[in-house]
Amino acid sequence: MGEWRLRREDVEDIVVGAAIMGTGGGGDPYIGKLMVIQVLERGAEVVLVDPRDVGDDSFIIAPAFMGAPVTMFEKLPSGRESVKVVEMLESYLGRRADYLTPIEAGGLNSTIPLYVGGLTKRRLVDGDGMGRAFPELQMVTFHLYGVSATPMAIADEKGNGAILDTVDNYWAERLARILTVRMGGWASIAIYPMDGRVYKEAVVPNTISKALEIGRALREAKAAGRNPVDAVLDVTGGYRLFEGKIVDVSRWVEAGFARGEVTIEGFGDYKGKTMKVKFQNENLVAEVEGEVVASVPDLISILDLETAEPITTERLRYGYRVTVIGMPCDPKWRTPKALEVVGPRYFGYDIDYVPIEERVKRLGVTG
Repeated sequence: MGEWRLRREDVEDIVVGAAIMGTGGGGDPYIGKLMVIQVLERGAEVVLVDPRDVGDDSFIIAPAFMGAPVTMFEKLPSGRESVKVVEMLESYLGRRADYLTPIEAGGLNSTIPLYVGGLTKRRLVDGDGMGRAFPELQMVTFHLYGVSATPMAIADEKGNGAILDTVDNYWAERLARILTVRMGGWASIAIYPMDGRVYKEAVVPNTISKALEIGRALREAKAAGRNPVDAVLDVTGGYRLFEGKIVDVSRWVEAGFARGEVTIEGFGDYKGKTMKVKFQNENLVAEVEGEVVASVPDLISILDLETAEPITTERLRYGYRVTVIGMPCDPKWRTPKALEVVGPRYFGYDIDYVPIEERVKRLGVTG
């Protein structure tokens, strides 16, 4: 419990850990890292607090980016739009946020709140609404606990902005997605305003510090000459699902999402087998020879075979040698109500969700 201030080394570790937790989505972590380091170099402080220390009457907002991460290669954020949406929502509601929170544990969307918090002197809560990354706005634990996504603010880098107030969170996703596409493929948002009492009940706690732990473990393993993938699995309680070379990537942008599939040809213990990972911004389903080995809401991440650096879906390329790992999701996502929102059938896959622990046990996979 208590407060802690980020150092540059912490930011480096958080970015790597969050990208691993982000299951290929959440935006390019490198962009977010540069933005937060820039704030620290200006002398600002980025202060995090434990969710348990948040007062019941505190006011919390989640700033984030929305859209297809691949579009950010052509249209980089300036950061001003992220501050603008927070101020727009505060002005609309007539109250300044006491805290900011990440909406997800993804590369860029884990760091944008840190950037805005440092720049505007707002503290950050060590938690988020997913414990991973998901592609749609209602796919957060806040939604499961009845929090409204709106009023929400949305803006682009040109200065356009709007406040949305919708009848439910699915309509918030639909309307904001249309605006995001018209704004050029991505937009800044400030969303899920709520009080501290509800936040503490609904949040996936301590995900920023978890990302820090993962990134630090990976860095220290490299320095000590240990296998960095093993270090990641030790910290996350995850499983090595496959190793091989990427032989095909099919990717397209549709309705504001980066959709596609990557095909990996196995080697070593996996020689003669092929894995396919299907994604919609984030990795959703992994199959080996047509048999599902992991699916949403559990986490599927693709790492560089040698360095264990995470590879986001927009950076997948032919020839990369990779390790695919799976990790258990937060228990909040395993209820029938949650699976209606983020289970494989919601995404159009005709499979039932089976916890990754059970799937890998059937296949004889170890951590």
